[in-house]
Amino acid sequence: MHKFTKALAAIAVAAVMSHSAMAENMKLGFLVKQPEEPWFQTEWRFADKAGKDMGFDVIKIAVPDGEKTLNAIDSLAASGAKGFVICTPDPKLGSAIVAKARSYDMKVMAVDDQFVDAKGKPMVNVPIVMMAATQLGQRAGQEEFKEMTKRGWKVADTGVMAITANELDTARRRTTGAMDALKAAGIPDKQIYQVPTKSNDIPGAFDAGNSLLVQHPGVKHWLIVGMNDNTVLGGVRATEGQGFKAPDVIGVGINGVDAVNELSKNESTGFYGSLLPSPDVHGYKSIQMMHDWVTKGVEPPKFTEVTDVVLITRDNFKEELKKKGL
Repeated sequence: MHKFTKALAAIAVAAVMSHSAMAENMKLGFLVKQPEEPWFQTEWRFADKAGKDMGFDVIKIAVPDGEKTLNAIDSLAASGAKGFVICTPDPKLGSAIVAKARSYDMKVMAVDDQFVDAKGKPMVNVPIVMMAATQLGQRAGQEEFKEMTKRGWKVADTGVMAITANELDTARRRTTGAMDALKAAGIPDKQIYQVPTKSNDIPGAFDAGNSLLVQHPGVKHWLIVGMNDNTVLGGVRATEGQGFKAPDVIGVGINGVDAVNELSKNESTGFYGSLLPSPDVHGYKSIQMMHDWVTKGVEPPKFTEVTDVVLITRDNFKEELKKKGL
């Protein structure tokens, strides 16, 4: 009987210990501005995977506006989270997010969108994981030149439509990267035409592209560069409106997910393809860095640029999107 009681006691102690061990899983937050977007769903999924691999829990919260963002930080603190990764709904919330996190002694990292201070200057003291803007732009330019060579276009007959938004740092770095790559490949500077867009969407870029095409009626073939899929698509729509056929236009976008409808069309258009970045890498890597910061005191680099992209075209987009879980 005595032995039996001892055994029971031992089991009870073990149960309590294992229960407390279970309860001690570290918690980290992952806050995103648009949880309905496939990009952020993929980031969340891979953040969860990092949590499983490393033994911590990920608290996922949607933060579509400033009020929800600050409330989310309160609830993370209440649940005992030691830090969080955030794609902010508004970069100007940076100072408020950092102040709130500090008040709870929580660590904070940005992903995708960099915080800016009240004057609009990037807050470089907050670690960030984001796409490598310049390299992405360069790759878009290189892919366009490769395809143009394959089609046998003469450089003298070719113009570059660069739809710019230079007030946005990421946009400026992408379009400049693309133009630099095309210059390096042999397109003369005087054949690269820049036009600012009022908005980074199809209608804004369509208007910008139209105004540019009217000024250069002698160009036979167009290469189109922009900050994302939609600006390039707007430029492509403008060429169609001016009578250019698909074989005389090459546009390569950046983002992948916004290009799916275009790439699904039965016949090819001037939109040749898109650079699909890596939300899987962003989700895993950012929270892994946060985990190492909290558990080992290893502060993340202030700027981590992810260069993993894949060119998706009509031929491969379905399988490549599937690989990323998009």
